[in-house]
Amino acid sequence: MTALIGLDLTDRQVLVVGGGPVSARRATALLAEGARIRLVAPCLCEDLAALADLGAVDWRARDVTAADLADVWLVHTATGDRAVDAAVARWAEERRVWCVVASEATAGTARTPATAREGDLVIGVVSEGLPDPARVAAVRDSVAEHLRDGADLRRRRRVPGAPGHVVLVGGGPGAVDLLTLRARRALAEADVVVTDRLGPRSVLEHLPSAVEVIDVGKTPGHHPVPQHEINRILVEQAQRGRSVVRLKGGDPFVYGRGGEEVLACREAGVPVEVVPGISSALAVPAAAGIPLTHRGTVAAVHVVNGHDGLDESARVAMRERSATVVVLMGVSALGTMAAEALEHGTDPQTPVAIVERGTTPSQRVTRGPLQEIAELAREAGVRAPAIVVVGDVAAPGLLDPPPAAMLVS
Repeated sequence: MTALIGLDLTDRQVLVVGGGPVSARRATALLAEGARIRLVAPCLCEDLAALADLGAVDWRARDVTAADLADVWLVHTATGDRAVDAAVARWAEERRVWCVVASEATAGTARTPATAREGDLVIGVVSEGLPDPARVAAVRDSVAEHLRDGADLRRRRRVPGAPGHVVLVGGGPGAVDLLTLRARRALAEADVVVTDRLGPRSVLEHLPSAVEVIDVGKTPGHHPVPQHEINRILVEQAQRGRSVVRLKGGDPFVYGRGGEEVLACREAGVPVEVVPGISSALAVPAAAGIPLTHRGTVAAVHVVNGHDGLDESARVAMRERSATVVVLMGVSALGTMAAEALEHGTDPQTPVAIVERGTTPSQRVTRGPLQEIAELAREAGVRAPAIVVVGDVAAPGLLDPPPAAMLVS
């Protein structure tokens, strides 16, 4: 029999074995629960490497040994090697430590439930006997949706021969609970999901097994699937009569090239819909406690694409401090943009804040004056994805309460 039990992992040591995407998803979820992560793997995928670089996990770059289970409360092994995972499970059982084996749930002593949060409730669903992840995820989502608004979130039955269509879904800045209800419904009805590197990728593990996931993610300087090929994939999949979700980070129409994808679909006669998302330009500074507008400080916002550099309006806004300037995709060009702003008369002491991986457990903020920010970012090892905020609102302590003598009862 499988029993559900809630574990308080706050500030407790958890061992994660394996350096792949499954371990990355588990480590991220465990960090969100307040656990301390000991990560053992010879090499890491990009998401785990980012967590290690930020110091969010204690990475031991080698093969796992029995000694790695010392003083841990829970073990999660996902090496992809059944013999290694079985050995870890055996060591855990000998030490009476609960162990989740990602490759074979029946081999471990614990299972990771499909979970969802609704207010102060955590919904968890597991299956008895053989694992059935698609079923438990569907049950979890249905219960969560009922709690949310009473609507039943079940996959619609497609009419045979019905035309396909494309839905551009803005996934928001990264936290899965910032997905809109409409976005979740679109994902629940998808036959295929074409996804970016950014946004709430953890939602992909909860899709039914029949849903095809096509990864077209880009990293700085590396675009393995060019935009014209992404357009072709969307059109081709829809023309096969499929419900296609294009899952994008942030909002599709804020530097997301969503307009190009809409035009490609319309030119091919493919029905297309846009589900707005919370733009990282707005959400990430807010998550870091930075108000883009603030009474008595600044009343306007100017958003720019770091790949294109600063336009004249951005330079004026910085120089005159007439608007907060938010730079997306600006980490690699930070030094050039700072030098350009200084050259055009911006005060060298203008506050700057860089927010990495906003809204996620590994969020980090680096602050400094404009004339020093590029060097500070290099010293801190700042990496994309990150949002750069330039202006008085980026100063530390802006939202601190006033001194007690100034409070009026």
